[in-house]
Amino acid sequence: MKLRSIAAVAVLALATVAAHAQAGLYFNPVAIRVSNSTADTGPAAFLGQNSTSQVFYGYDFGGYYDFFHAGPIAAGIDVRESDLHANNAMLRSFLVGARVSAKPFTRPIKPYAQISVGVSTTKAPTITAHVSKFDYALYGGVDYTLQKHIDWRVVEIGYGSLTTISSTTYGGGGPLNVPASNQISFSSGLVFRF
Repeated sequence: MKLRSIAAVAVLALATVAAHAQAGLYFNPVAIRVSNSTADTGPAAFLGQNSTSQVFYGYDFGGYYDFFHAGPIAAGIDVRESDLHANNAMLRSFLVGARVSAKPFTRPIKPYAQISVGVSTTKAPTITAHVSKFDYALYGGVDYTLQKHIDWRVVEIGYGSLTTISSTTYGGGGPLNVPASNQISFSSGLVFRF
């Protein structure tokens, strides 16, 4: 009898969580400043020969699923793919992360934060080879509800690190050790909620 009661309570608890689950899809323009402390002088220089920074433009396409709700706090996962280009170089990433959001105000403002990990592929401007490496990023942003199923992503700011293609990872001359590059991203756009 006790086992049935525990099972019934567990099913009701899961049904309550599922009833409040929320998903969102987004397709937003993004700009990322990629910088490095050491200029790469070799032919595989991702940022361009003798350059220490470059701004990449492109888009983020992804979605989130908030499966946990406790009052104004929600938590879930976020999956995103990015495609960015600059100076004939390419940066593509696929990240999966843990996301926490809140509705702390009576107005429809929802701040969120997340940490994501995944794999990014980079291609230098002067060669056709691609290198895929581990990537991580921290994101924070604010969504503003426009309608029942549409949010305006007012701003999203991210910080991450990535080992890009370079004379160190691909070879071909230049510095012996090009460190991982820092990434600072800015994005805005629409989120469609279900």
